[in-house]
Amino acid sequence: MNILWVISGGIWPLNTGGRQRSFNIIAQLAKNNHVTLLTSHGEGDDPEGLQANLPNCEVVSIAADIPKAGSAGFARALVRSWFSRYPVDMLKNRVAALEAEVSRRLKSGSIDVCIADFLSTTPNIPSQSSVPVVLFQHNVEYVIWKRLKEVDKKAWRRAVLELEWRKMRRVEAETCASSALTLTVSDIDRDVIVKEAPTANVCSIPTGVDIDYFKPNGTSETPTELVFAGAMDWYPNEDGILNFLRNTLPLIRREMPNVTMTVVGRNPTDRIREAAAEANVKITGTVKDIRPYVAHSAVYVVPLRVGGGTRMKIYEALAMGKPVVSTTVGAEGLPLEHGTHFLRADGSEDFAQAVLSLLRNPARRKSLAQTGRKLVEERYSWAHVARVFESRCREVISNEVISNNAN
Repeated sequence: MNILWVISGGIWPLNTGGRQRSFNIIAQLAKNNHVTLLTSHGEGDDPEGLQANLPNCEVVSIAADIPKAGSAGFARALVRSWFSRYPVDMLKNRVAALEAEVSRRLKSGSIDVCIADFLSTTPNIPSQSSVPVVLFQHNVEYVIWKRLKEVDKKAWRRAVLELEWRKMRRVEAETCASSALTLTVSDIDRDVIVKEAPTANVCSIPTGVDIDYFKPNGTSETPTELVFAGAMDWYPNEDGILNFLRNTLPLIRREMPNVTMTVVGRNPTDRIREAAAEANVKITGTVKDIRPYVAHSAVYVVPLRVGGGTRMKIYEALAMGKPVVSTTVGAEGLPLEHGTHFLRADGSEDFAQAVLSLLRNPARRKSLAQTGRKLVEERYSWAHVARVFESRCREVISNEVISNNAN
């Protein structure tokens, strides 16, 4: 196949779960197909590194400053979005040069299928094209915005988020319905989209993990160490860790005062740094490799209250043979069994007791670690995920050919 893969906002370095998922599927697809990747890059992105790590792909990356939440540029984009059909998260990702290049490629007649990676990318893709468009949904976006509104404590922000999630829900449903296929990363997300867009063609694919990169390495654990890894400039991670540091960790230390914790991930906010300092928790910021931090830990915590899609961080922890305690939201969409592959707990008291139960029981930690590693080895390698993705794309192309022949 000749695949045009479009993603706004950069893809290298692999410092978010979405980037990791996209990169690994692209790398696998490029082994048997011709893949052209069109993307954009801003401060902190590395287009040369992207090309070097995707030697089998044609990579075109366009310089673009996509504003981050909290910046003046984001505020301006938010105001503009009030006069647009697009919510702010989609409007701010519209890049004129990227849009023009996508249009040119689609008109060339050489592309079999176009992948719109994330809903936020779709404003850069023409609504009318003879090339089938597959929308790759890492999350149900409106659900994230709705959950953000539900946990925010400031009335003015809740009002803004109320407008945004409702606008996002409408545009998301319309985009899914107009795409040749929408791919989700969980059955839960698939069912939500089908409910919102009954005419949409939707199916799910599994989330994967690099089982050769993330694996037990023989490092001795610190039996009182907790770890969390994730992009700390993504609000759901910030919200979850702030709540954990303020409300859950004190309950754990009330019974085990020597418990330590490391939070690993890029761009920790001032609020995270302040809360971590008060709680005597280590904050790493950006690191080249999260594995040493995960390897030293005894328990991997995922205390998220907001989110969508699936949390690749859990698969990475399982692949490294680490026991996981997660909220329902944190493990949402993953085919994991509570008590077999991880422990599920919601609310600060229950979460603290789940963590304590593992810290006190090395044999239980080992059992969860072994079953988790076995699960990802058997079912969730990136090679397997990419094969499923490729087969869905081929089905779309075949359906388009049959439709065109019928006409």
